[in-house]
Amino acid sequence: MRLRRLPQPRRTLLSAAVVTTLGLALFLAGGLGLAPWPSAHNPRSGEPATGPPTGRDPMTAEITALQERLRRTPKDPVTLGTLGLNYVQQVKTTGDPTYYPKAEEVLERSLALDTADNYTAMGGMAALEAARHNFTRALDWSKRAIALNPYSSFLYGTLADAYTQLGRYSDAADAVQKMVDLKPGTPSLARASYAAELRGDTVTARTEMRRALKSASGPTDQAFARYYLSEIAFNNGDPATALSEAEAGLRTAPSYTSLLQIKARAQAALGKTDAAIADLTRAVQRLPLPEYVLQLGELYQSLGRHKEAVQQYEIFRAEQKLFADNGVTPDSDAVLFEADHGDRERALAIARQGVENRPFLDSHDALAWALHVNGRDEEALAESDRALALGTRNALFHYHRAMIQHALGNHSAARSGLTKALAINPHFNPLQAPKARAALNALRPAGAEGVEHEGESGA
Repeated sequence: MRLRRLPQPRRTLLSAAVVTTLGLALFLAGGLGLAPWPSAHNPRSGEPATGPPTGRDPMTAEITALQERLRRTPKDPVTLGTLGLNYVQQVKTTGDPTYYPKAEEVLERSLALDTADNYTAMGGMAALEAARHNFTRALDWSKRAIALNPYSSFLYGTLADAYTQLGRYSDAADAVQKMVDLKPGTPSLARASYAAELRGDTVTARTEMRRALKSASGPTDQAFARYYLSEIAFNNGDPATALSEAEAGLRTAPSYTSLLQIKARAQAALGKTDAAIADLTRAVQRLPLPEYVLQLGELYQSLGRHKEAVQQYEIFRAEQKLFADNGVTPDSDAVLFEADHGDRERALAIARQGVENRPFLDSHDALAWALHVNGRDEEALAESDRALALGTRNALFHYHRAMIQHALGNHSAARSGLTKALAINPHFNPLQAPKARAALNALRPAGAEGVEHEGESGA
């Protein structure tokens, strides 16, 4: 299989991003960051977080076995490297970022013992740096590991993830192609799906994720593929299919927490808000990732349950601090939270740092929105253009751009952008989608029809 090459963003856009100082974490042994920062912007590299299952899960059992082996042979670099990788993966399983310093410590010990041929620890360092959103360092470690082991499919996956998050989309496409050539399985096909989705080709994205489902080797891979099929459907305005895919995944893997999260989004879009709150609460109780907590808070706020919303926002802030204390750079979720619910100046500061560390599409969008809420709409429009440079079908991105155009007095462009956002996904956010409808109704010419059905028909 040959993948279509991702278009290279125009040089003017990239250089401007650098001038203006331009979030799942991508894991070698599992998922990206999107996961544990999946988000509307999750690149697909492996399993979303599953949450702590009942009994003794395989990852915990393997960590225990590795720790026991190290008590007998404390200077085994391979065991240390493998343990470090598993510690990184364990954050996705538990939501506990204190595993990151543990991972760094054992990976450094492994490299101190073997710096010449230790691609296991180098790959672990790549995964760790990606998880902490340090993608330049993740890229360097990936290249070093591949130089030693050019036949590892998931090392090329880590390389592709780093390139993607650094805005080097053509290089990412080459790395994904190499990964598919080496091992055309669920992780590589998922990345191919994500590459297509970034350039707005949802048909190919869905097709590749169906191939990933067909290639799934067990319940976990099946649930992973179902999760992203659900997300693709939801992001393109089809919550009924999103709900069906999530439920199919949960029948295969009931403890797969990410499926509860996407199921709740679909239920809320379909008006099943009680069920959505119940499932999202279960997801947060199993695995209190910041993204899930923020989603629950915004759902509560959309229903007028402000006290519960504020409680979730306080938890979100505490979790952001916990992740930051363990070396994780704040991502676009933190920017949008501060812009919409907190400190606008802080949102802008985080956004600028985010674009420097991670010049990815959603970082540009977050910076655009932070600039907008701070009244800097000319700069915001340029960043919004960068967010949409690949042709990505993202309702939130188009909503943000439309509101920036509205603030600049460009009402025709604002109407067009709001119409497109609602056509892509009329349920893209429980707080922002109603604002988009209200803004579009306010902008439409006198006597024109309302927009409630406009978004639905475009979906």
